[in-house]
Amino acid sequence: MNNDQAGTPNNYLKAIRLINIEDNKCAFEIGKIPIRQHINANYFFAQTDVSTLEKIPHPAPRRQFVITLKGKLRFTVSNGETFMIEPGIILIANDTAGEGHTWEVIDGNEWERIYIPLEEDTDDYFIAD
Repeated sequence: MNNDQAGTPNNYLKAIRLINIEDNKCAFEIGKIPIRQHINANYFFAQTDVSTLEKIPHPAPRRQFVITLKGKLRFTVSNGETFMIEPGIILIANDTAGEGHTWEVIDGNEWERIYIPLEEDTDDYFIAD
């Protein structure tokens, strides 16, 4: 099995999952999802606007994959820890309760992304590191 430069095996995509922890706080896990995995989703939609929720704490409106096409962002969770999202890293938004997370565009002023909402009982196939 070959590894790419980031050290993630080629049959996985790097992923970060937002989760709810005690008292509906938000935290994150770093891991991966398998490629070629069929995911039970009924629709997807694109978004480019960055003005509506940037820097405003919010939970995810639903469980969903967020695929960044363009942009680099810093996400912050309840305890102040941060992580970066950019093309090539899949965000799994699973923090659907509580204060949620914030994000801000770091490089430029664009964030092109695709949202893929997950059905309620659908596995997200996330594997923590």
